[in-house]
Amino acid sequence: MKRGLTLERIPDPFASLYEKATRLVIESYYRGLAQEVVGFLQTGRILDLGTGPGYLPVEIVKRSPALTVVGIDLSRSLIKMARRNAMNAGVPGQLHFEVGNANRLRFSDESFDMVLSTGMLHMLRDPVAVLRECYRVLRCGREAWFFDPARVSSQIDKKKWRASLSLLERFMYLVFSFYLRLDPPKRYHESRVTDMIRATPFKDFRVVEKHGELELRLKKDRAI
Repeated sequence: MKRGLTLERIPDPFASLYEKATRLVIESYYRGLAQEVVGFLQTGRILDLGTGPGYLPVEIVKRSPALTVVGIDLSRSLIKMARRNAMNAGVPGQLHFEVGNANRLRFSDESFDMVLSTGMLHMLRDPVAVLRECYRVLRCGREAWFFDPARVSSQIDKKKWRASLSLLERFMYLVFSFYLRLDPPKRYHESRVTDMIRATPFKDFRVVEKHGELELRLKKDRAI
């Protein structure tokens, strides 16, 4: 079957399903990753691609007042949730969320100290274009980290998640499950991702597969 049905964003009717699922893994996934990010980069500006409801950026800036994060997502509903979550966390000054396309970033060259993405790579129609954009907006000597598929789904308490759904959300979950059967998500392996990276300007990179998650660390070479 052709992949014409493939979506690059969470459709608005399913946004609340996704938000409730990601909320359940703040402690088990996002907090640990946020701590790793802050241990690597103490000051600067971070871009979070496919930010969803913004839980990872919120956890990052809670740990470092010297970091700011810009989160982009194609879903307007999720961006609204992210802005609300930033306000509720009391850190809106360090965060900026906007609707944006990772294929065509509006940001200037070399304007970020780090790029992050969790669980987005397999949803992209043109992942190479996105990786090239990451290279462009990164400052020299800085890194982009991709995690795909993020270990979010494997850590969700599915019983607790389903119990939190309204009747409408349960119906939308059935619709989404039907869609996934028609067009299952892509599943990348290390060799395929390595080929993608080699089609970009990134020369210094590492790809590791562990616990069912691909971890990409890509470094932009320093200017000579």
